[in-house]
Amino acid sequence: MKILILLAGLLLFSSNLNSKVYKWTDENGKARYSDKKPESKQARALDIKDNVYKSPNIASKPAAKLVMYSTSWCGYCKRARKYFRKNNIPYTDYDIEKNTKAKQRYNKLGGNGVPLIHYKHKKMTGFSEAKFKSFYKN
Repeated sequence: MKILILLAGLLLFSSNLNSKVYKWTDENGKARYSDKKPESKQARALDIKDNVYKSPNIASKPAAKLVMYSTSWCGYCKRARKYFRKNNIPYTDYDIEKNTKAKQRYNKLGGNGVPLIHYKHKKMTGFSEAKFKSFYKN
């Protein structure tokens, strides 16, 4: 029974992937959109692309997850975020002052400063590019 439900869900989902969206201009000059082509209007089908970002530096196999425990006011945290974005390094950032579960994980890791960067069962406190490069490649 579970398999039938799963297959039905996949069929519904896959039918949405092939859907078209049409755009046309109404009598008042306003752009209109619909998933059904209007009969009386001249409409064009739009090419809809999914909204998935893939970094060119990510291998095809799933990469280990880089997690940063931070605060909004921390200058080193801001530097780390900027470095990760610049170098297309995927990461998850948890603000330990706003997220109690993140604060608990931070404490469990023995956090004693921010940022605390956790990767492949290793942790690094603070941030410098040189220190991070060595930490990340090993």
